[in-house]
Amino acid sequence: MVASIALPRMLRIGAGAVTEAADVASTLGVTRPLLVTDPFMVVSGTADLVLNALKQGGLDAALFSETVPDPTTDSLAAGVAAIAHHQADALIGLGGGSPIDTAKALALLSKQGGHMRDYKAPKVNLGPVLPVIAIPTTSGSGSEATQFTVITDSANSEKMLCIGLGFLPAAAIIDFELTESMPARLTADTGVDALCHAIEAYVSRKANPFSDSMAMAAITAIGRNLRRVYADGHDRDAREAMMLASLEAGIAFSNASVTLIHGMSRPIGGNFQVAHGLSNAMLLPAVTAFSVGGAEDRYAQVARALGVASDATADAHASLALVDEVTQLCADLHVPTPEAHGISREKWDALTPVMAQQALASGSPANNPVVPTADDIESLYAKIFS
Repeated sequence: MVASIALPRMLRIGAGAVTEAADVASTLGVTRPLLVTDPFMVVSGTADLVLNALKQGGLDAALFSETVPDPTTDSLAAGVAAIAHHQADALIGLGGGSPIDTAKALALLSKQGGHMRDYKAPKVNLGPVLPVIAIPTTSGSGSEATQFTVITDSANSEKMLCIGLGFLPAAAIIDFELTESMPARLTADTGVDALCHAIEAYVSRKANPFSDSMAMAAITAIGRNLRRVYADGHDRDAREAMMLASLEAGIAFSNASVTLIHGMSRPIGGNFQVAHGLSNAMLLPAVTAFSVGGAEDRYAQVARALGVASDATADAHASLALVDEVTQLCADLHVPTPEAHGISREKWDALTPVMAQQALASGSPANNPVVPTADDIESLYAKIFS
């Protein structure tokens, strides 16, 4: 088997790395970057921190702060206009997965035109694109290191997976100090998102030795640190470990693909405006239980990495211990069911067939150890509701 591995050209990792944004940009030949972020990053002062670092480094930087959670096709128009107005030669995505995904989409649209629905999977997108420098402020999406972006079609609420090297950032700045103000709920949801990335990459039918190494490192670190950082957001060691694990998990799934959890998660987010990490967490226990029989040895290794099984534990028992562990983890992190989150059962049931078809159309379920039918997916949606 030959594995094709793609990574950002440059990673700058460590406390205070964000202050080196100008050096990273200059190394890439950038002179007129546009900082793409959201209003919270402006209010919190983080956007100014980055802008000041860029300007002090001699760069002509401008700000676009109109990104929205779970970006939509309608939300991109203002960003394309801002790029043209500033004559930007690069984009810097600052924030969680949504601003970074927005920057990736804008980087392609500003060069190729058209609409994002023209670029959704299974189309593989290359270039030309503006270079993107990603600066994550959460420990979860891994978008800073992936060749994917997810944009919701405003016309029909479909969360469109868009793939290809055109969406891979040229560089990423990984500074865990930017995550220290994350509230507990966001810490939990983004942390489970990273865990899903790592587990799915490891059990994916497209897994390879390189992605395996990244996935297992991430799983081990998340197992040791997610509960810690949820309990104490000021635990710097745990914050740093989770930030690195998020990056490793992103690298893993970018080079191996996600599976059924993400396939089912995107329709929940698109149709019910549930945060991506939270919808993953809602699905993690049930989808794991559904899938373990297809790759018992792989799920057993995940259990061992999480510390809930030993080398002496038989794979069959270890894989079941994993189901118990992810169930307990979601309970410890107070992950709500869709019903507890306030979603109407009537609307959930009505949209379940549509969501099942959207999940299958994304392609991700085909990478699952047990490839589901539409009926299987509908049953899983029914199971997790309450």
